Amino acid sequence: MKIYIFIILTFIAMAQPTMGQFELKGQVLARSNGEKLPFASVKIKGTTTGTTTNEDGEFIFKDLKKGIYIFVFSYVGKLEKLYEIKIENNTSIKIELNDDPSQLNEVVVTGNLKEMSKSESAIPIDVITPSFFAKNPTANIFEAMQSVNGVRPQINCNVCNTGDIHINGLEGPYTMILIDGMPIVSSLGSVYGLFGIPNGLIERIEVVKGPASTLYGSEAVGGLINIITKVPLKSPKFSFETNSTSWGEWNTDLGVKYKLGKISALLGINYFDYNQKIDKNADGFTDLSLQRRISIFNKFQTKSSSLALRYFHENRWGGETNWTEKYRGTNQIYGESIYTRRFEMIGATNFSNNLSVNYSYNSHK
Repeated sequence: MKIYIFIILTFIAMAQPTMGQFELKGQVLARSNGEKLPFASVKIKGTTTGTTTNEDGEFIFKDLKKGIYIFVFSYVGKLEKLYEIKIENNTSIKIELNDDPSQLNEVVVTGNLKEMSKSESAIPIDVITPSFFAKNPTANIFEAMQSVNGVRPQINCNVCNTGDIHINGLEGPYTMILIDGMPIVSSLGSVYGLFGIPNGLIERIEVVKGPASTLYGSEAVGGLINIITKVPLKSPKFSFETNSTSWGEWNTDLGVKYKLGKISALLGINYFDYNQKIDKNADGFTDLSLQRRISIFNKFQTKSSSLALRYFHENRWGGETNWTEKYRGTNQIYGESIYTRRFEMIGATNFSNNLSVNYSYNSHK
């Protein structure tokens, strides 16, 4: 009998600390389209207790005592929402956030090195959205930029067809090219930053027309172009696009979203091929350099960090029409050949609201 009483008292003692403690589970969605909102902020008003939603927009609070709580929900581009709930047992809720009209499609990162409303940016920024590319279909970003006021792509070599970007009339070396906010390519190497990223993987392009050297250094005296790639969580599961020209140029873009455990990932592949010698004016020189290019872009994201990798491989040449690759490195027949293998890495880790680390690496051969 004493043993039974001891066992019962032991169970009561073990259960005592958890009595009156409950869980609140929930999911945060966009009211406009039902989209799950990852990394939304959820806080208990009047306290320092809070969390963020996971990749599916879900959150959980544990060890809540019985009582009435006011939760504060916030997300970039959405109106903040207060939600009062009485906790008496384990509870599940769904929260829908409305779009903020003042910030709709107006979130930028270029002016202050972090996401903020365009209206609050220290410098004027033009934002180019995917709808722009849909109205002006091109094989690459370099060609697409010719439709932007004040921005002029210029071919500097009529033999190999490499070029740079001029902003407000200033030469290419004064235009900085960024990928996800990082100066991964130099101004003179802008052709490698603007070729090979599938258009379907681009969230937006931010263009600063004018000096931005205070934040980005002397290379941004003329302005800068910041290519923002899509977040894996918000990307379509599959995308495919291909186009061709009357000259026989073929461009194919492929995008696939997948998961590796808790890591969300986005894979993009771009393939471009042009292998016809065309000499319309019969001067013995190719009118357009022959090119074969493949670019593989892979972006990974977790709750607090992101990592993007890109491999770029290209073989291009131009010159006399009777030039072949066996003449590469010789002076028997005139031709310019560029063989490129390039690897890029861009990463960011957020340790807190006030501390983050951004890093990049590239190798070019």
